[in-house]
Amino acid sequence: MTFSKILIANRGEIACRVIRTAQRLGLQSVAVFSDADRDSLHVRMADEAIHIGPAAALQSYLRKDRIIDAAKKTNAQAIHPGYGFLSENYEFCTMCKENNLIFIGPPPNAIRDMGIKNLSKIIMHDANVPVIFGYHGEDQSDATLISEAKKIGYPIMIKAVRGGGGKGMRIALRESEFMDKLNEAKSESKKSFNDDSVLLEKFIQRPRHVEVQVFGDMHQNYVYLFERDCSVQRRHQKIIEEAPAPGLDWSTRKKLGEAAVKAARAVNYVGAGTVEFIMDENQNFYFMEMNTRLQVEHPITEMITGTDLVEWQIKVAQGEVLPMKQEAIKLNGHAFEARIYAEEPENEFMPGSGRLTYLRTPPTGEDGKIRVETGVVEGDEVSVHYDPMIAKLVAWSTNRTSALQKLRNALQQYYIGGLKTNIPFLMSLCDNKQFQLGNVHTDFIKENKDALFHLQQITPTIAVAAASAFINSQQQTHYSSNGAPTLFSVANSSFRPNFLQKQSLSLTYDKKEYKFEIERINSSNLLITYDNKTYPVEIRPVNDELVLLIDGHQFRCRMHIDGDTCTFYSNVSRSSFDFKIHPPSFLAQLASSGMGGVAGSSVASGDPVAPMPGIIDKVLVQDGAKVTKGQPLLVMTAMKMEHVIKASKDGIVGKINAAVGKVVKKGDVLLTYVADDKNTKT
Repeated sequence: MTFSKILIANRGEIACRVIRTAQRLGLQSVAVFSDADRDSLHVRMADEAIHIGPAAALQSYLRKDRIIDAAKKTNAQAIHPGYGFLSENYEFCTMCKENNLIFIGPPPNAIRDMGIKNLSKIIMHDANVPVIFGYHGEDQSDATLISEAKKIGYPIMIKAVRGGGGKGMRIALRESEFMDKLNEAKSESKKSFNDDSVLLEKFIQRPRHVEVQVFGDMHQNYVYLFERDCSVQRRHQKIIEEAPAPGLDWSTRKKLGEAAVKAARAVNYVGAGTVEFIMDENQNFYFMEMNTRLQVEHPITEMITGTDLVEWQIKVAQGEVLPMKQEAIKLNGHAFEARIYAEEPENEFMPGSGRLTYLRTPPTGEDGKIRVETGVVEGDEVSVHYDPMIAKLVAWSTNRTSALQKLRNALQQYYIGGLKTNIPFLMSLCDNKQFQLGNVHTDFIKENKDALFHLQQITPTIAVAAASAFINSQQQTHYSSNGAPTLFSVANSSFRPNFLQKQSLSLTYDKKEYKFEIERINSSNLLITYDNKTYPVEIRPVNDELVLLIDGHQFRCRMHIDGDTCTFYSNVSRSSFDFKIHPPSFLAQLASSGMGGVAGSSVASGDPVAPMPGIIDKVLVQDGAKVTKGQPLLVMTAMKMEHVIKASKDGIVGKINAAVGKVVKKGDVLLTYVADDKNTKT
C-alpha cells in the first residue's frame, strides 16, 4: 500500500501544510486549483498542479470527478482531502476506492455513520459514550419537530443532520422563535449539504466545547492525543483554541480520552479524527459529533505531543502501525492557536475580502515554539468564494500563562494591510482577565463584549508617532513631480524635504480629528506640534521598521498606507491604529457639494446595501413589489455562511441591482426603493 505521489484535494494553508510534510517524507505532491487560485502559494509549492474549474467551489474543489481525473492524469496513488470541501464526503471516499486511489482518511462507512448526526448519536449511545438528550428521528415534519422541542424544553439547539463548522445551526431560546430558526437552519443546511434534515438537542447554556484528537490504524490500535478547548467562538465557529483544556483535572482528562477512543472503536475508525464534546460547568461531558478528518486546530496537539499528525495520516494510510502506543504519548506544555481572519469583529464579525497589500509575519525562530500556518503571501487575494482565514498563529510554552504571552507578543508582530482583520480583537482577547484565568465558554465573546470591543486610546506620544511615521513614508514614496507630498495639505507648495519649513497634517481616528504642525529640521529630525505642545522627533529607519525618538522616548513602529487609510503599528501601543488621511480642502469641498462622486444617497434613503463582500444566492422580491419593514429581500452567502438582507422600512421596490450568482462588494446597493414622499419615510 505504499505510495510515492499524493494529490491534495484542497487549497490554502492546509494544502501547504500537507505539501511540507510530503516533501520532508520524500513524496511528490500534486495541487489542484481553481481560476481564483492559479497563482496561489499551494500551487507554487507543489511539484505539479492541475486546473479543476472556475472560482466557485461547487464548480471546482467540490467536483469529485475532476479531482479523481486529476489524480489519474498525474499518476498520483493517494489523495489527501485536507479539511472542509470533500474531506468528509462519503461518496468521494467511495469513488477513490473504486478508482484504486488511496483515500488518506477513514473508511467510507465511518464517514457516513459519523456524518449523519442522528445516527452517530445512536451509535455513541450504544457504545456507552455519554450523549445529550434530544430528538434524532427521521420524521422531519414541522408538527413533529415543534412537539419534540416542547418535550425537550427550551432553549433548543437546531443542528443540520449532516452539518459541521457552524453551518445549519441555530439556537431557539423560546417557542415563539422556533419556526424562524428552524427555517433558517434548514435553508442553510440544504445549501451546504444538499440535505435539510435537522436534529434537536437541549441547549446547555454557558457550555465549553472540548474535543479530543484520536487516531486509529488498520490493525485496530487506537490512541488519544489529549484534548483541545475550542470554546471561544463567533457564529458557532472557532476563533482561538488551546491544548490542553484549562482547568481540567487528570481524572476528567483520562475519561474524555477513553470516551473518544470508544467512539472511534465503535465505527472501526482509521486515521485522524476528532471527537467533540460539550461540557457543563461541573465538567460533565456529552458527545456532540465526530469530525472524520484532520482539524484546522491540529497544530496545537502537535505542539504538546511532539508529533506530526499529517505524517501519522500518511503512515496509517500506507498500512503501518500507529507510531506510538498510548502510554508513550506524553503531554508537554501548553499551546494556543489564533485564527487570523479577514473580518470586522466590531461589525458582527462580518467577513471581508481583498488584496493583501502589506504582510509581515512574526519571527518563528528555530525552536518551533511559534508557527505560522498560512497559504498566502503579500499581494495575494482573499476571495469571496472561500473561507476568509488568512493564517493560523500557533504558540507553545511550558505553561498556559507563558504560552499566552508568546501568542500575544507574536500577534503584535503580525502586520497586515489592505483589508481589515481580527488581529486587534485577538490581542484584546489575550489581554482579557477572564480569558487569562481560563474561564472560557461558548458565550464568552457575548458576555465580555464591552471589555473585548474597546478602542485603544490615542496618547499624545502615539499621535505624534503616527504623524512622524506618515511624514516619513510620504518623504520616501509619495512626492509628486514638483516635490510636494501628496494626500495632505501643505502650507507651502514648494516643499522640499531637506529645507526648513512648516506644513500641516490632519488624521482621523474613531471620528476624532488629530491636527499637527510639522517643522522639518533635516532628513531625520522634526518638530511636531500637537495639542499646543511641541515634540522633538528623530526618525531612523532600521530594516523594515522605524525607530522613533520622541521627546526622549524611543520605540519601534511601522506605517502602511492604502488609499486614504494609514495603519500605524507600534510596539509601545501593543495594537494597531487605522487613521483616515484628510484630503486637501478643495477635494473635501467637492465631496461635500456632491461634485466629487461621493456616494451616500442610497444609504441615506434606506436602500439595502451589502454588509460584506459576498455572492447573491436568492432574490426574494421583484421590481414593483410592496415590502414591509423586516421582510426578507435577498439572501447572500459569504464565506460559507448565509446572510438574509431584510427591508429597513416599508416601501415599493424600484429596481433590483443584484442577480443570483452576482459577486458584490461591501456597500454595493442591492436594490432601490421607489422614491416618493409616501414610500421614502423611514
